[in-house]
Amino acid sequence: MIKRMAIGWATAFVVVSILCAVSMAQTPGGGQAEPEKAVDRLPGLDKRLIDTTADPCTNFFQYACGNFTKLYPIPNDRSAYGTGAMIADYTEHILHTMLERAAAGGASRTPNEQKIGDSYAACMDVDTINQKGLKPLQAELDRIAALKSKDELPELLARFQLIGVNALLNFGEQQDFKDARKQIAAVDQGGLGLPERDYYFRAEEAAEKTRTQYVQHIANMLKLMGETESKVASDARAIMQLETVLAKASMDITSRRDPNKVYHLMPVSELATLAPSVAWDRFLTASGAPPVSELNVANPDFFKGLNSLLASTDLETIKIYLRWQLITSTPGYVLPKALDDENFDFYRRKLRGQPEQRARWKRCVQATDAGLGEALGQVYVSQEFSPANKQATLQMVQDIEVAMDQDINTLDWMSSATKVRAKEKLRAVADKIGYPDHWRDYSTLIIARDDAFGNALHATDFENRRQLAKIGKPVDRGEWLITPATVDAYYNPSANDINFPAGILQPPLYDSRASDTSNYGHVGGIVGHELTHGFDDEGRQFDANGNLANWWTPEDGKHFEEKADCEVKEYSNFVAVDDVKVNGKLTLGENTADNGGLRLAYIAFLADAKRKNIDRTQKQDGYTPLQQFFLGHGQSWCGSTRPQQLRLQVQTDPHSPREFRVNGVVQNMPEFGQAFGCKTGQPMMAANACRVW
Repeated sequence: MIKRMAIGWATAFVVVSILCAVSMAQTPGGGQAEPEKAVDRLPGLDKRLIDTTADPCTNFFQYACGNFTKLYPIPNDRSAYGTGAMIADYTEHILHTMLERAAAGGASRTPNEQKIGDSYAACMDVDTINQKGLKPLQAELDRIAALKSKDELPELLARFQLIGVNALLNFGEQQDFKDARKQIAAVDQGGLGLPERDYYFRAEEAAEKTRTQYVQHIANMLKLMGETESKVASDARAIMQLETVLAKASMDITSRRDPNKVYHLMPVSELATLAPSVAWDRFLTASGAPPVSELNVANPDFFKGLNSLLASTDLETIKIYLRWQLITSTPGYVLPKALDDENFDFYRRKLRGQPEQRARWKRCVQATDAGLGEALGQVYVSQEFSPANKQATLQMVQDIEVAMDQDINTLDWMSSATKVRAKEKLRAVADKIGYPDHWRDYSTLIIARDDAFGNALHATDFENRRQLAKIGKPVDRGEWLITPATVDAYYNPSANDINFPAGILQPPLYDSRASDTSNYGHVGGIVGHELTHGFDDEGRQFDANGNLANWWTPEDGKHFEEKADCEVKEYSNFVAVDDVKVNGKLTLGENTADNGGLRLAYIAFLADAKRKNIDRTQKQDGYTPLQQFFLGHGQSWCGSTRPQQLRLQVQTDPHSPREFRVNGVVQNMPEFGQAFGCKTGQPMMAANACRVW
């Protein structure tokens, strides 16, 4: 339940290989896997991607990336495809090789190699998974069937939370927003099967179609679980009705961006007053959490609604809903093929427009990274992330922090008192590069070579118990929230740290062979993005110690909101797909980070160029260093997205679509227009540019 702000390499990652090296992987229980091609990597500046027929002053995204989709069309097993996808696919190829080697066995395997190898092998054993059918789920189904009254729900709900089934609610831990030294328990809204609460209420035709498809999907899954034809339709409608009640009590995704709206620390006794239908003392005991006297109730109104729902809903309907939550929360790759295919059909094909399921080995690589990320990551970084790369990245991070320090001095809308506090926070930011200093201990996690379902359940239970065990203990500032191989980065406001795993520090985003100019445009913008998150509309509400505290003067806070409102209005005018526009309020934090981040990278690049006596007017490969900087930024976001995925993204994702992460930023930087000779009033040279940082 930790809140984080990430760069957001949204949706799936993929690449088309042009190299000729091929290996043939063995699929346990399923014959041979498809031949695997080695994966290509883009250079820091790829002139093949540039559409020279486009005018950079009219549409810079088209200019920088116009040929990308011609060279790399979206594959059938993807809903989107771009630069980040290519990096992730390269990493996936590396991890695949490692896992095949670990899965081959041998007495020389370390304990971690045994776990990742056997976990991968079990996932690949599709014959055994299909032969077992729903038998692995039977113990959990029996728990539901054994319920004799609603009074017995707390223990079952706690059990489900541990195995990743967030029926009716979410329970976990977080840093205390008001005292970041503390780890506390937290309970929140949950229990929905559609992506976000407004999917249950939007009136347009597309939303109504999705709801119809969802009810049919529930019915299909229930039928595959063995329900009779006469029951599945009515049960599916009952589940939809119950979830709609939960959705009505839930907070919308935009409101949840305000940390004050999701922080309500209260004694457990007060939660019991809000929702007396749940015996919270029994729930907490059954969860295995340390003793809890108070917790954050993120959305108190939700628990009032939950209480009413439990009081007015009969036990049989609740049991039907629990069966549904169990099956829809179970990873598809551990289910028999018919259920896996049906799950894919709704959540990937219908919601995202993805025509085909991913290859089995790719899904199993992802599953192993998700369940044993630091065990796999330890092997990965030893091979793929050099100390030199770590040092070079750290130097760039420090340079960009210096740039922000200097930039704060130039802000005419901020008082000297608030500038002092801003710099205090900036100096306190912790920089975490590559991988953790201390690796996670998986010695108590049981992994079996012939039990894909059990492995998934045990890994989820292991992680949830690890998280809950932190309650009441001092915060571990060295912990990472994503795995070393992840192609992403994030800022954590409660920890006041920026985190760049090894997975994202690869070409073209960071390329040791590329020019500093290109690297500043690529990864420099990402570093600046995460740093700026500490000062966006959410991050600015946390102080240098990670506490939710107002360190702004009232007038400076008002000035910030006025400048942020310019971005809200600007991005709200961008049309993403059909008649659906970007939600400027939902995406404000990410848009602020995109804009501020590239500006910081630009300032740092200018300082670097001055130190190295780089002639900023001298062309190389046909472009000046300043033009190469902006092309690096643009080509970080090359790619395309299916219409269904775009619609889903705009309605649920705080990140703007890729085109606007390029054009929305450069049109706010007069320096871009100067670099490409644009005239004021052209689309990429706005007369009234927005700027927060």
